[in-house]
Amino acid sequence: PCRVDASGSGLSSREDGTSVMTDRGLTVEVYSDIVCPWCYVGKRRLERALAQLNGGAHARITWRPFQLNPTMPLDGMDRAAYLKTKFGSLENFGRMEEQLLAAGADEQIPFAFEKIQRTPNTVAAHRLVWYAAQQGKQDAMVEALFRGYFLEGKNIGDVKTLAHVAAEAGLDRTETEEFLESEKGVVEVKAEEAVGRRLGIRGVPYFVFNGSISISGAQPPDMFVSAIQQAEKES
Repeated sequence: PCRVDASGSGLSSREDGTSVMTDRGLTVEVYSDIVCPWCYVGKRRLERALAQLNGGAHARITWRPFQLNPTMPLDGMDRAAYLKTKFGSLENFGRMEEQLLAAGADEQIPFAFEKIQRTPNTVAAHRLVWYAAQQGKQDAMVEALFRGYFLEGKNIGDVKTLAHVAAEAGLDRTETEEFLESEKGVVEVKAEEAVGRRLGIRGVPYFVFNGSISISGAQPPDMFVSAIQQAEKES
């Protein structure tokens, strides 16, 4: 997974006693950051697992915020400078990039890292994901943001760019821009992030099924299938 500081994997049960099971079937909470390429890969693998189980229509997926770079300046920073700071050198990132390009090819994600000029602060993007959920378009919004950033190199820290991407996901551009320029959603997104910290999440993507079974990392689809089956047995 993409980590806050520095790749783990695993299946575990939630111990906090909460449950988000509903009569409508499976609930999936996905903690992710828009600038995490493994989160995009994980989204595809989850979708494949759900299709295998023929349960995609019965799964309620909620995207939760997680900031990999919580101290990122609001206007972001030059991507090359960011990669050198985070990975020590561009060569170190290059090795991970090869893995990502291969994983992306398997999932029909043609990563275009060379198009990305800036690594953004993702607070506004997370607020937009929260806002899209109120409109019933959260998954489409997440997909549009991943595509905009990783395939088209868009600066998803910029309000006007975010409003444009929101329109692609079916939201009203003007209303979205007004929302992003307000303080709405700030408290809610911070509260959701705090839940992730209480769960001890250090890297994303992180998936929670029916509030009880969790998976860390963009695991192969068969591991998602096992987790979903286990979550359904326990609920």
